[in-house]
Amino acid sequence: MSDPVLAVSRLNAYYGAAHVLQGVQFELEKGAVAIVGRNGMGKSTLCNAIMGLLPRVSGSIRFNGQEIVGRPPHYIANAGIGYVPQGRRLFPSLNTDEHLRMIRSRGGRWTLGSIYDLFPQLAQRRKLGAAQLSGGEKQMLAIGRALLCNPALLIMDEPSEGLAPAIVQTLVKTLRTLSDEGVNLLVVEQNLGVATALAQRQLIMLRGQIALETTAAALAGDVDAQRRYLGVALST
Repeated sequence: MSDPVLAVSRLNAYYGAAHVLQGVQFELEKGAVAIVGRNGMGKSTLCNAIMGLLPRVSGSIRFNGQEIVGRPPHYIANAGIGYVPQGRRLFPSLNTDEHLRMIRSRGGRWTLGSIYDLFPQLAQRRKLGAAQLSGGEKQMLAIGRALLCNPALLIMDEPSEGLAPAIVQTLVKTLRTLSDEGVNLLVVEQNLGVATALAQRQLIMLRGQIALETTAAALAGDVDAQRRYLGVALST
């Protein structure tokens, strides 16, 4: 049998003396997985640990069977993991086109032209600086930048944060299209509606651990679990 796209085992991560991730374990065979939880539960720390952005990590993270713990971020990105961080992390001094052209495509489905085809709005804003873009356009740009590495796995940390509901609907549609085209997704979200719309598998994070694995349908129908683990409940 082939290796999972991502296999996380006994993962621990620290910020100074703070033990943030505590024995995290899960696998992503293929497709999409959502990790949900309240603020401060370790979700962003998990993303940073996978991407090699933390100085102190123990345990195992295997990507397509290859151990990546201890590898630098550029190695992990070149191996095929794209990352859209929380807050987008764009450069105010660069315009849209410059953001995309600074990523050297390795060849594959995603090129500068195909990114502009996916996001025609960005093509119209190609000469505008990042600070001049709307929230939705900034998220499009961050996704486009990550896709130019032609990743096998796209990690997205709070992709719907700060976006208007109509823009969130468009974002969900776009991410579903990417998933249908074979891009595996690891989506970290507080917005339960977005998480359940994007992934059938739902992993609930609580105090640095995976407290529960469930399905989108089961979680959407379990108001008690929503309140217990997330502090919210989907409106009916």
